[in-house]
Amino acid sequence: MSAAPRFSARTIGIGAAVVTVGVWTAFIVIARASAGRSLTPFDIAFTRIFGASLVLLPWGAWLVMQDRAKGSASSSFFGLSPLPLRLTALAGVCGGLAYALLAYTGFFFAPASHAAVLMPGSLPLWTTLLAVLVLRDRITPLRALGLALIVLGDLFVGGASLLHALEGGVIWKGDLLFMSAAFCWACYSIVVRQHGLEAVRATIAITVFAFMTYVPVYLLLAASGVVTSRLASAPMGEVLFQLLFQGIGSVVISGIAFTRMIQYFGPVRSTMITALVPGLSALGAVVFLGEPLYWNLVAGLLLVTAGILFGVQRSRAAGTKSPAVAAAASASGGCIDA
Repeated sequence: MSAAPRFSARTIGIGAAVVTVGVWTAFIVIARASAGRSLTPFDIAFTRIFGASLVLLPWGAWLVMQDRAKGSASSSFFGLSPLPLRLTALAGVCGGLAYALLAYTGFFFAPASHAAVLMPGSLPLWTTLLAVLVLRDRITPLRALGLALIVLGDLFVGGASLLHALEGGVIWKGDLLFMSAAFCWACYSIVVRQHGLEAVRATIAITVFAFMTYVPVYLLLAASGVVTSRLASAPMGEVLFQLLFQGIGSVVISGIAFTRMIQYFGPVRSTMITALVPGLSALGAVVFLGEPLYWNLVAGLLLVTAGILFGVQRSRAAGTKSPAVAAAASASGGCIDA
């Protein structure tokens, strides 16, 4: 019998990059499309957490068993999380619960083209500011220029909706939720960076925390009628799709793919590759959702992408990892994003 084919490191790296960019792009487009169907933001967050838990909870239990066999006892939540309770809760609140709830709710107010700019664009901004405050990082002149471009790009996109807030528009609510979601993911990024957490273990930990806290509370509130849930009335195919894509795809598969991409391309080139996500997401919103691409969105998209790339170029010149790159590296935990 012939041996199974073995792919080269280059092939695996390129494949991982394609999967990562594809899933992160699809996350924005699909999340917006889902807002117009049966499920509520709380339902979609449930499918994300429950779907990821099907894979990551057994994985976490296995890692804890391996650690205990080696004499390590750093675990929590009944041996499901491979991290201590404090770190599991801290990372779980920011990267597990708050990010998902804020992001999914935002898609019910604002179009995907806004999310394409504001979530990836705000992430390096918030991460840099938090890194300065918490980690005492230094903002170099070139990095400051990149951040200024990101702020300007965000203003091009979100400024118009804020100006129309008094006229009764709701898009500004989604814009603020997208930026708040990016802030929560930046907080998670800082926790990962400050404590040197390994990507897979951090992803398992935030999923365990979300499963143990959000799922029982959500089910209780939904059963009592306090929170509206449409899981029971939604088409089974839609629910299963959300379980597979939001949970296993967005969290598990993209997390593993990003880790492999980092291993081959390194953090700098990987961040340059993921800078494709805003543009592809905006294009996907136009093609698949029929969203208009106004001039201010195009301008904001170009400014944000340029700002991200400025930060990466500075990192390459200095030979160090910028906060923006660190944020992307922590996103190997599987959120955008993701």
